[in-house]
Amino acid sequence: MKKDFLKTNLVSGLSKADYIDLFDQSYSSIKNFIYYKTSDIDLAEDIAQDTFIKIWEKRASIKQQTAKALLYTIAGNLCKNRYEHQQVVFEFARGYKQNNFSVSPEFEFELKEFNDRLQNAIGSLKEKNRVVFLMNRIDDLTFKQIANNLGLSQKAIEKRMKNALTELKKTIEYKL
Repeated sequence: MKKDFLKTNLVSGLSKADYIDLFDQSYSSIKNFIYYKTSDIDLAEDIAQDTFIKIWEKRASIKQQTAKALLYTIAGNLCKNRYEHQQVVFEFARGYKQNNFSVSPEFEFELKEFNDRLQNAIGSLKEKNRVVFLMNRIDDLTFKQIANNLGLSQKAIEKRMKNALTELKKTIEYKL
């Protein structure tokens, strides 16, 4: 019993097998997390790879219990480092998508119009609320899973989700 405690709590470092398991379990969720922040899938893949490279470089000092939360922290920090460049790319892509639609039947037009309003509303959410909303609705993660991934309490995640839904409802109803 004492050996198990020492092994899990005092010994740090990820083995190659632990790293591979972490990569296999977390790569797609890290990539999605970054995508929600940047709105650029190519950049998301690049930053996800950079995140795992940093984990590999620091593997000797990482505790296995905190590795997943550290992934999200590193990914978030890398996103912040590239924010200015990404903002320009995102604005260009969003402007192109909004102005590039063809004439279609009335239903398709209304559906596209609603989808554009929804995407703009999601894009206008505070980043912390948007990330929680997308992790829950797109990745199908529970509040508990999101809390573990982001290193926050479940109550904090619930509050962020409530704020996101309230803001989305206000924004979409106002524009209807």
